[in-house]
Amino acid sequence: MDRQHIRNFSIIAHIDHGKSTLADRLLQLTNTVEERNMHEQVLDDMDLERERGVTIKASAVRMNYTASDGETYEINLIDTPGHVDFTYEVSRALQSCEGAVLVVDASQGIEAQTLANVYLALEQDLEIIPVINKIDLPAASPDAIAEEIRDLLGVPEEDILRISAKSGLGVQDVLEAVIRRVPPPKGDHEAPLRALVFDSHYDSYKGVVAYVRVFDGVLDPKAQFKLMSTEARFEPVEIGVFTPAMRPIEGLEAGEVGYVATGFKTVRECRVGDTLTTYHNGAETPLPGYAPAKPMVFAGFYPTDNDDYGELRDALEKLQLNDASLIYEPETSQALNFGFRVGFLGLFHMEIIQERLEREYELDILATAPSVEYQVILRSGDMIEIDSPAFLPDESTIEEIREPWMKIQVYTPQDYIGALMDLVMKKRGEYVTMEYLDKSRVVLHYKIPLSEMIVDFYDKLKSTTKGYASLDYQFDEYRAGDLVKLDIMVNGEPVDALAIIVHREGSYYKGQRLVSKLKELIPRQQFSVPIQAAIGKKIISRADVKALRKDVLAKCYGGDVTRKRKLLEKQKKGKRRMKMVGAVEVPQEAFMALLSLDEE
Repeated sequence: MDRQHIRNFSIIAHIDHGKSTLADRLLQLTNTVEERNMHEQVLDDMDLERERGVTIKASAVRMNYTASDGETYEINLIDTPGHVDFTYEVSRALQSCEGAVLVVDASQGIEAQTLANVYLALEQDLEIIPVINKIDLPAASPDAIAEEIRDLLGVPEEDILRISAKSGLGVQDVLEAVIRRVPPPKGDHEAPLRALVFDSHYDSYKGVVAYVRVFDGVLDPKAQFKLMSTEARFEPVEIGVFTPAMRPIEGLEAGEVGYVATGFKTVRECRVGDTLTTYHNGAETPLPGYAPAKPMVFAGFYPTDNDDYGELRDALEKLQLNDASLIYEPETSQALNFGFRVGFLGLFHMEIIQERLEREYELDILATAPSVEYQVILRSGDMIEIDSPAFLPDESTIEEIREPWMKIQVYTPQDYIGALMDLVMKKRGEYVTMEYLDKSRVVLHYKIPLSEMIVDFYDKLKSTTKGYASLDYQFDEYRAGDLVKLDIMVNGEPVDALAIIVHREGSYYKGQRLVSKLKELIPRQQFSVPIQAAIGKKIISRADVKALRKDVLAKCYGGDVTRKRKLLEKQKKGKRRMKMVGAVEVPQEAFMALLSLDEE
């Protein structure tokens, strides 16, 4: 098709502002999906996506639409994931577009994720079409929201569309605005091929299917291709477009969006953000912006039944086929036996993976408390990276430990500023600045260690502000801190899965809280069980789980006191022997106790 009749756009929004519903209405309006096949959230094909109302996996769809000027246009909607953990995927999807429809809820207004995605879109120099959704809700205040958007983007209020995606009101205006305002794609038809891989999934028959936007040249099914960063070569199994089902076609030209089935067996060979070109006479420079996805949060995944270890490994392998950002390696723990150390983009990513393992593969999993990747500078001058406290070298060999810090933005009604500042300060946060968005809403900018964020920060943020605050974050830098390893010993044996790296300032408090919690959780034995928190060789807290006492004197009535002493001594010897050979089972709840150490 003539490039002047092609439009590539994306929909960006905060979670639950109606992005997927608007996509459904657009598919209906353009007759891309037949009425009998229509259901809610067509592009979200995972049960988890529908339940949580969040797009986890990006998708793309081609629509044909006859506009009011009588011309037929090819419109490519590139859907983006809807959570801050997947910001890199969002940025690649936006790079594939020339325009973005910004959806804002008429009752909630601009929130953290909205603003973060607007900045991503502005960086890519996209044409932004602001849309106020859910105008038919009783709590809607479209006029106030229109003012917010006008102040943010500097667009006149008459250019801001007002719609209700659920009822379909005003949705046709969105399509007309896309055709009128979004520029057609640029690109040189004759130049060597350059196509951006903005997403991929694994198909058991066709291998890895790469979602591509062609910037220059032509994707010819007879050519041999290569990926510029991984140097992987392949001949295409199939080239096609999404409607939203996969439909094979003869080839893709500059400006078009579609897919290439590569035949690769793992997503690692075909990474998001890579540039696809021809193997012979290909492009010399890749498209800008490629970066390998870097896990930020790590946790141990262990099967509750050791016999399920093989099944857990197979399940992680299958999940990794569709998710290149998921990394894992085998690890063993004295307390939990065999399992895996798994890396995630963020805490939400970890939740999703855990839930998918339990649901889709029917596995019963114990996840240890999440930790982050630390940089350890040794006295020898070497630097090592560790993602588990168990790997921390001896204290005498360490020069300094660096931890990742994040830049965070909290959007909140001004009534909660004091409570939020208090919360962030308790988490070792550093104040940067505060801006007023309007008369009642502010944005607070802070820097905060990632290790303080990943545990319960988001839950506390929501409960402190009665659910009104929203959060966005980006990686800032690695920074040295006075960090120590807090070991937990049960019956004199260190439990490696309970070890945590904490700031020295809060170590005594956290050690004492953890020991007290474990005292309640560890079942009583026939002998007394000491639980100790230690930093290096120094014990900083201790509690004893009292022994279950058997009344050995019950049968001893009357007679001399020496008889009673003899029985008690015999019992004492037995308990001493039992303590030497007895093993103390640490229950699953003990590992979850690490997640709530700051609760009063």
